[in-house]
Amino acid sequence: MFLYDLFLLLISSLILLIVVLVGVAFLTLLERKVLGYIQLRKGPNKLGVMGIMQPFSDAIKLFTKESINPMMSNYYIYYLCPIFNLFISLMMWLSIPMVTMFYNFNYSMLFFFCCSSLGVYTLMVAGWSSNSNYSMLGSIRSVVQTISYEVSLLLIILSFLIIVLGLNIIDLMKYQFYMWLMFMMFPLSMILIVSFLAETNRTPFDFAEGESELVSGFNIEYSSGGFALIFLAEYSSILFMSFISIMLFMGGDLYSFIFFMKLVFLSFFWIWVRGTMPRFRYDKLMNLAWKSFLPVSLNFLFFYMGLKSLILVLFI
Repeated sequence: MFLYDLFLLLISSLILLIVVLVGVAFLTLLERKVLGYIQLRKGPNKLGVMGIMQPFSDAIKLFTKESINPMMSNYYIYYLCPIFNLFISLMMWLSIPMVTMFYNFNYSMLFFFCCSSLGVYTLMVAGWSSNSNYSMLGSIRSVVQTISYEVSLLLIILSFLIIVLGLNIIDLMKYQFYMWLMFMMFPLSMILIVSFLAETNRTPFDFAEGESELVSGFNIEYSSGGFALIFLAEYSSILFMSFISIMLFMGGDLYSFIFFMKLVFLSFFWIWVRGTMPRFRYDKLMNLAWKSFLPVSLNFLFFYMGLKSLILVLFI
């Protein structure tokens, strides 16, 4: 029985992996089409109907290109970083509570925190091991930005977890059966979305990949497969952050079709922001993180702790 369960678990993991990677492929196509229309031009439209086969063409091109590595780079670390980056990004998906009770563990939010915090190390070491000034600067920026936003991000998510008194993602879904937490915790929900944008290194917080100053940032020395893996990891994180946002404050109705409509809308929102917003100045980013988001999230944390204590005293 145990071996049979293990076999089913492996098959489920493989299906999840393939589906996420295909989803990421079409998210890149959606981004190119949306950005194209925002800039009053056509996106990819040659391969298949309206460019539907473009992601597969890009994947074949990237993985068949010759891989060039810098002569002075730390070879093994340089090659392993993109692999670990994608691995950590895909590991986060294991915390999703599936219908089949696949990896449905009680500390799934804690697991998410651990994986998202580990992601910054791969970016840092990728920039360092390339032995290039641009990539080193990109990786330093990435580390500082991610650490700055993870502090307030943790406090914001703690406020949600205090309200539901649990670390399981399923608890969030049960708690929002009658009302979304977005209506009860609106300012925190908006701050959370902005923090997720910073966490995934997306516009207007894409300082790790600031093309205007750093050419391409921490991934400048990567080509072919290495670049493709970093790209996949970033878009996988965007999809997962959209998923977590829905579970935290948009109802979390995981087993309905509406859930996937919300997921598409939030993924579209990530792209929409990229096409609309200019890049922040770096000192303003730090100012926003430490002087605005951190005090606000701390105050709300104390407020919701008090509110939950009052509810428990009065009604239990």
